[in-house]
Amino acid sequence: MPGPKANVDAEDDPDDGDDGVRIDMISGARMEGLTSMEKIRLILDGVRDGNIVILEEGLSPDEESRLIEVTMTEISPDDFTGIEIETYPKAEAGDQSFLDKLMGRESTQKLTVIGPANRIETLHKDENLISTLVSRK
Repeated sequence: MPGPKANVDAEDDPDDGDDGVRIDMISGARMEGLTSMEKIRLILDGVRDGNIVILEEGLSPDEESRLIEVTMTEISPDDFTGIEIETYPKAEAGDQSFLDKLMGRESTQKLTVIGPANRIETLHKDENLISTLVSRK
């Protein structure tokens, strides 16, 4: 299954002088067939390009930890300042399967927003709302 294309044609080039914010919304179906490292690479490649990445279904706790670990190894002051990540659960804990509750597993049914640390700032977060300010650069 093909992934998001960075520069489909010259009219869609994010570096053509338009200083808008690009948002990549990635479906759960797109992420489903990927390994953990492929997911992390897809996310980090988008964020390194200055994009905001929104995952329809969040990462597992292990994948989130690995994402942070890989991000830390790639930080450089002049090139990449890191990521901001906010997660909003889509389902209540009561909606988890009995086996997930029994095994102590968190549901991946959550919306996750990931962006460059120097461009995204969380203004407010509660159980119903994530309010974020995204700078243009």
